[in-house]
Amino acid sequence: MGKLLAKIFIKNHRDFEDPKVRAAYGILSGAVGIVSNLLLSGAKIVFGILIGSIAVLADGINNLSDAGTSLITLIGFKMSSRPADKDHPHGHQRLEYVTGLILTLAIIAVGGALLKSSVEKIIHPTDLNVDLFTLIMLGAAILVKLWQSFFYRANGKLIKSRTLFAAAADSRNDCLQTAAVLSACLVFRFFGVNIDGYVGLLVSALIIFGSAKLIKQMASALIGEAPQSEFVERVREEIQSYSGILGVHDIIIHSYGPKKAYVTAHAEVDAAVDVRESHYLLDQIERDFLERHGLDLLLHLDPVDTDKETERYRQLTEEVLKTIDERLDYHDFRISKEEGETKLFFDVVMPSGLQMGENELRVEISKRLKERDDSLNPIITIDLHF
Repeated sequence: MGKLLAKIFIKNHRDFEDPKVRAAYGILSGAVGIVSNLLLSGAKIVFGILIGSIAVLADGINNLSDAGTSLITLIGFKMSSRPADKDHPHGHQRLEYVTGLILTLAIIAVGGALLKSSVEKIIHPTDLNVDLFTLIMLGAAILVKLWQSFFYRANGKLIKSRTLFAAAADSRNDCLQTAAVLSACLVFRFFGVNIDGYVGLLVSALIIFGSAKLIKQMASALIGEAPQSEFVERVREEIQSYSGILGVHDIIIHSYGPKKAYVTAHAEVDAAVDVRESHYLLDQIERDFLERHGLDLLLHLDPVDTDKETERYRQLTEEVLKTIDERLDYHDFRISKEEGETKLFFDVVMPSGLQMGENELRVEISKRLKERDDSLNPIITIDLHF
């Protein structure tokens, strides 16, 4: 069903890298959510009033809020697809994270209201008037919400959208909520035991807990997360695949939304090669990245001496680093001979989890290098690896 809707309403629906296609999937998901949730809400509110069930009524109100959050999702994707402008030179894609955050806050508000109503129902219970049509309606609602969850999650995977993953989780929670309400109705119908308020209490707690986890994910994306290591390595390997590039370090990825990123990196080249030739090479790499991946890449040219003496000190430094920790790496290595001493300038990448501080590491490296050659004067900069 989801694939059919995509074929009907989305042009070039398989081109997931196209920002317009991505926005269209989000808008379609929001529209489907609005229609289906309004239908479910109307049916549950009517039946909830007729049978006097706070759980069914609250479930219907929850679906009404779901229709509202679907509208927020639709608006969010529409706004985030707007092109960059003078005031927002990096585009508007982070609006998707904002709408996802609003969505989860709305879900928590509904959970809180349901929690209050459930406590009141426990204190002042009333009999339910459960008929066969109510049971059928609730069963059908579970199937609709289950389909919604799969629909949102499938689209979320296709376009890598946190907002749609949040919507999928919300629909999954709704399945559990409606299943619990159905269970309460069945228990009362066949055993005469009223657990309506207790079921509402349990469901509301699940809603609030699940939404709190989603808020953490959305807030993390807005604050800024470390890029996936696989993505960083792909960038490194592709840059190093060009003839003339000796190494790559200090890769920094700035994300401005799910499909908008800027990458900066230092590319090491042979210092003996004409600087204009190296500059042309870096320009070509930047153009290739933009054409192939839509990534804005900015490369810093880092000349590296490759003479025998520099290589000897480089090898010595590498050996010393490995005696401290196999994960230690270095870059920006150069030497300078002054007044009977040899200065070694280099940056050390400090891995996460290393059992020593920056200054302690710097002192330890210097000590071990001087043990090998007391004429050495290491000038070390520590880079943190995240």
